[in-house]
Amino acid sequence: MKRKYVEVWENCLNVIRDNIHMQSFKTWFEPIVPIKLENNVLTIQVPSQFFYEWLEEHYIVLLRKTIKKELGPDGRLEYSIIMDSHNGPTGPLSISYPTSNHKATKNPYVSMPLDLNRGTSKDIPNPFIIPGLKKIKVESQLVESYSFDNFIEGECNRLARSAGWAVAENPGKTAFNPLLIFSPTGLGKTHLAHAIGLQVKTNFPDKTVLYVQTEQFINQYIESVRNNNQNDFVHFYQMIDVLIIDDVQFLAGKEKTQDIFFHVFNHLHQSGKQLVITSDKPPVELKGLEPRLLSRFKWGLSADLQMPDLDTRVSILRRKLYSDGITVPGDVIDYLANSITSSVREMEGALISLIAQSSLNKKSITMDLARQMIDKFVKNTTKEISIDYIQKIVCDYFGLPIDQIHAKTRKREVVQARQVAMYFSKKHTKSSLATIGLQCGNKDHATVLHACKTIANLIDTDKQFRGYAIEIDKKIIQ
Repeated sequence: MKRKYVEVWENCLNVIRDNIHMQSFKTWFEPIVPIKLENNVLTIQVPSQFFYEWLEEHYIVLLRKTIKKELGPDGRLEYSIIMDSHNGPTGPLSISYPTSNHKATKNPYVSMPLDLNRGTSKDIPNPFIIPGLKKIKVESQLVESYSFDNFIEGECNRLARSAGWAVAENPGKTAFNPLLIFSPTGLGKTHLAHAIGLQVKTNFPDKTVLYVQTEQFINQYIESVRNNNQNDFVHFYQMIDVLIIDDVQFLAGKEKTQDIFFHVFNHLHQSGKQLVITSDKPPVELKGLEPRLLSRFKWGLSADLQMPDLDTRVSILRRKLYSDGITVPGDVIDYLANSITSSVREMEGALISLIAQSSLNKKSITMDLARQMIDKFVKNTTKEISIDYIQKIVCDYFGLPIDQIHAKTRKREVVQARQVAMYFSKKHTKSSLATIGLQCGNKDHATVLHACKTIANLIDTDKQFRGYAIEIDKKIIQ
C-alpha cells in the first residue's frame, strides 16, 4: 500500500512540475510528504498552517485536477498539518475541494442566439459556458482576492485606479470606454482589471462580466474555426455586458483573430457595453495590430501604471501581510521594498519565499534571514534600479534624512546630496530629466542637467569627491 500512495503522489508531482515555475515547485511541493491512501483519499503532510493555506489559495485547481486524474472523479485530498507544539502532527484536515463563496462573481443565466445550422447550445465548445436547456451561464473568471480593497493606491496608479472605479460605478456610460490600462509586467494591470469586474458585479449583479486572457480568446477562435461554429463564438462575446481583455498585445500578427475582435468590439461599444483592455505598451507603441483596431483603443482613456515609489511598495507589503495574518519586522519590510524595485509581483514573491523559509526551517524572520534569502533572490532576478532607491543610498551615505532631498532648502550638504542623486539617477535609470527632477524636489530638467554637469566636473577634478562617488556607485549596483 505504501508503494501505491507514494506512486500516486509522484505521478501528481510529475504533472505539477510541468505546470508551475521550478522555484515555486521546490518551495511549495518538494517539502510535502504523502502519508496514506484510503478509499480514494490521499493524505499529505505539510509543514504548517500557513503552508496549507497557501496551497489552498494558489494551487487548489491544479491539485484537484491532478488528484482526479490519478484517482478518478471521486478522488479527494486531505492534509496533515505539522503544528508548532509538542503534540506532533494534527489529525488530517479534510478538504473536499469546497468552493469558496463566489456569489459576487456569479453571472446570471443569459439567452444566446444560436446558429440555426448548428443545433443546441451543447455544441458550443467554450470553456466559459455551462450548457443549459435553453439558457447558458457564463463564468466570470474573476479572482475575488484581486479587489479594489486589496489594490494599494499611490501616485504611480492614481489615474488608472480612479478611471477603473468610475467605470465600475457606471459601466458603458462614461467617456472611459474602452479603458486601456498599460504598463510593464508585474505592476498590477491584471489586479486592477479584476477589481473593476468585481466592483461591477457588486454594483450590478445582473450584468454579465467576463475576464479573458487574449491567448484564451485566440485559442477559442481557432477552435471555433476548426469546428465551423464561428457564429456561436461571435454571438457568445456579443452578449457580454463588461468584457475584460488582458494582454491585448498578443493579438499582434493574428489578422483573422483581430478581425473577429474588431467586430466584437464594435458591437459591444455601439450597444453601450463596457470594454476594459490591458497591454504592456501604450497604443502608439503596439506593433502588429491593425490601424482600425488601434484607433478604437484610443476612443476612451489610456492610463498607465508606473513602478510604485518606496512608500507605496511598503504599503503593498504591509497590506499583504495583514491579509495573511503574518507579522514581519518593519526593518525587514523596508529592506525588501528597497531591494526589489522592478516588479511588484517579484517583490511579493520574495516576501512569500521569505515566509516559506521561516515556516519550513522554524526560524524567526530577522534581518539576517532576510539578507540571506533576499540577496539570493535579487541576484537571480533582473534588478532595476529606481530613483527612490538611489536617493536612499545617497542619503544613507551622507547621513541625511531622505525627506531632505525633497525639501526646499539651500543648505550646501543637502544641495550636493540632491545633485549626486540626480547624477546617479541619470546614469542608472532610463528616466527622463524631467522625471528625475520631479522626484528630486520637484525640480525642472534644466536643474537636473546642471546638477549632472556639476557632479561630473567634481568627479574629474576632486580626488576626495571622486572617492565618495565610487563608493556610492558600488552601493547602488551591488
